[in-house]
Amino acid sequence: MLASLCAVYILLIPVARSQSVEVTAKPLTDTDIQILRSNVQSDKNQIIAHTMQFTDAESGAFWPIYRSYAHDQQTLGDKRVQLIKDYAKNFDSMNDEKANDMVQRLIKIDDQTLSLRESYWPKFMKALGAKRAAKFYQVDNRLSMMVNIQLASEIPLIP
Repeated sequence: MLASLCAVYILLIPVARSQSVEVTAKPLTDTDIQILRSNVQSDKNQIIAHTMQFTDAESGAFWPIYRSYAHDQQTLGDKRVQLIKDYAKNFDSMNDEKANDMVQRLIKIDDQTLSLRESYWPKFMKALGAKRAAKFYQVDNRLSMMVNIQLASEIPLIP
């Protein structure tokens, strides 16, 4: 299931690679990306549920918080997708100014991601206890790292 999660994110990559690879399929639309992201979230939910093996009480406390957390993550994901699209659009004409802007945007997204995790920690800890919340953060972090590694391996470096 984790492999399918990463595979779905790979479908976002042709947007960033279209400048160096001939693409025969139609470009992904915002609707396509929304559907793919919805499927990914479903896979994430299944992976989390399977890995965490929540009790009924934990499940009742966890999922409402997680839905809000996932929504906030999606907002940051929207910014990351837009950054990837902008990178692809500017790949052949990249200059120092554009590169600086994109790196600053990436740093801001990373900072916001860390802030999001910090802000939700007390809520998850209250719902699950510190040990179980820490396990969830491990799972969430691993899923994020796998997606980021896959993205990094598919997005070409600046020439």
